[in-house]
Amino acid sequence: MKIQPLDDRVLVIPAGEEETTASGIIIPDTAKEKPRRGSVAAVGNDEELQELIKEGDVILYGKYAGDELAYDGTDYLILNRSDILAKLG
Repeated sequence: MKIQPLDDRVLVIPAGEEETTASGIIIPDTAKEKPRRGSVAAVGNDEELQELIKEGDVILYGKYAGDELAYDGTDYLILNRSDILAKLG
């Protein structure tokens, strides 16, 4: 079974959290920020959205955007189209 988002929603696999800073300082779990970048796993059936965003694209989204979902051992976010800020690449 596969998760298929509906309408203008996008299923995203969030990028992993940073373990260290650029200068090598280790970040404790309590200070880690929620990732705001992810890889698109599936796109809803909105044709206009499907032209803009494809599976495998890397996107940026708002800090508190989307609904978290754990399925088959993988963590996902389901985002509305309006939660997507930019596409990288």
